[in-house]
Amino acid sequence: MAKGNSGLNMLSGWAFLVGVALAVVLGFLGGASGYWIWVLVLIGLVVGLLNVAGREVMPFLMSGAVLIIASAFGSELMSSVQYLGSIFDALLAVFVPATVVVAIKNAFMLAKN
Repeated sequence: MAKGNSGLNMLSGWAFLVGVALAVVLGFLGGASGYWIWVLVLIGLVVGLLNVAGREVMPFLMSGAVLIIASAFGSELMSSVQYLGSIFDALLAVFVPATVVVAIKNAFMLAKN
C-alpha cells in the first residue's frame, strides 16, 4: 500500500477490500449491472490512484494482469456454474480500472526519468 497520509492509506485499503467483497457479493446476487458496475469501476479507480506506489507498482501490475486474464477466461469457462461467471465479471469491473490507472502512472514515471 502507498506510504504517506494515513487517512488516504486507510481509505485506499478499505476501498480495495470493499471492492473485492462487493464484487463477490454482487456475483452471488446474480451479477453486477447498471449502477453497481459504475460503483465497482469507481472503487477500482480509487484503488489505482491511491493504493499503489513505489516498489508496489510492478507486483501490482503483474498480479492485476493475471487477475484480469484469469477472470476473463474464468468468466467464459465458468459461466455454466451458477455464480462463478458473475463473480469473475464483477472482479473485472474492479481490477481493470485499477490496473490501467497504475500502468498509466508507471508509464508517466518512466517517461519522466
